[in-house]
Amino acid sequence: MSLSNRYDFVLLFDVKDGNPNGDPDAGNLPRLDAETGHGLVTDVSLKRKIRNFVTMTRDQDVRDPQPGEKRFEIYVREKAILNQQNQRAYSALKLDVEPVESATDDVLEKKATKDKKRKGGGEDVNKARDWMCLNFFDVRAFGAVMSTGVNCGQVRGPVQMTFARSVDPIIAQEHSITRMAVATEAEAEKQSGDNRTMGRKFTVPYGLYMAHGFVSSFLAGQTGFDEDDLELLWQALTQMFEHDRSAARGEMTTRGLYVFRHASELGNAPAHTLFERIHVTRTTDVPRSFADYEVFVNDTEMPSGVTLLRKT
Repeated sequence: MSLSNRYDFVLLFDVKDGNPNGDPDAGNLPRLDAETGHGLVTDVSLKRKIRNFVTMTRDQDVRDPQPGEKRFEIYVREKAILNQQNQRAYSALKLDVEPVESATDDVLEKKATKDKKRKGGGEDVNKARDWMCLNFFDVRAFGAVMSTGVNCGQVRGPVQMTFARSVDPIIAQEHSITRMAVATEAEAEKQSGDNRTMGRKFTVPYGLYMAHGFVSSFLAGQTGFDEDDLELLWQALTQMFEHDRSAARGEMTTRGLYVFRHASELGNAPAHTLFERIHVTRTTDVPRSFADYEVFVNDTEMPSGVTLLRKT
């Protein structure tokens, strides 16, 4: 069933003795706001965990399905070649577009002709776009740019999320670690058989993070994102950390998912006024667990037409 309501939501999650989202341009240090010291987790990182949850819980058979047969495949996944994913739409719909050839001298003219036909055929692109929305959950939810190479158009996703920001400033701790082995015989010879490799690891002792999210029913109608997809999104947000464990990320847990459901598609109140109803305050100078915080939810005198749903 298609969506007929707007949704805004607040996601609370925490990390203990782990790195929630390392910055590869900063030696994999936990991301932070340089001016305030607050920790950051990108929207891309959160969407990756949602995608991983859907991959784990829904059938991901890569054989070409009939339109709508799978619905929950993931478009942006590890080692995927996106033009090959796009080509599946043309093959399934028998639109007779071959994979993009390499631009060698003897095929430049032929390739240009193909590109012109492919990118100029608006009806074919629209059909391919609809097929991608029908079969890939993350295209339906988050949107995608699929207009390079094999052209399946562009999709604006109904589900959007902000960076998560820690409630308080964080301090990244640096740890020296030792591996009792080396990778090559040459390294072993240099160490006279000692076979030790030194490394470093960064963790946040504790951080409580908050992210905001939005679901547009208008864009959901364009991509086919429906009530079943929405329930899967809520399930992923509440359980995604339970199935994404690693030593590097320490302990990460969803602590709260507060969903504001609007009675209308346009919405019954500005999102920022609803987000301001979630107050988080620490009860100790140096928090080291969720118990060191209090979460107050102002659910009194809610705006007309807005209902608060507590998912966890």
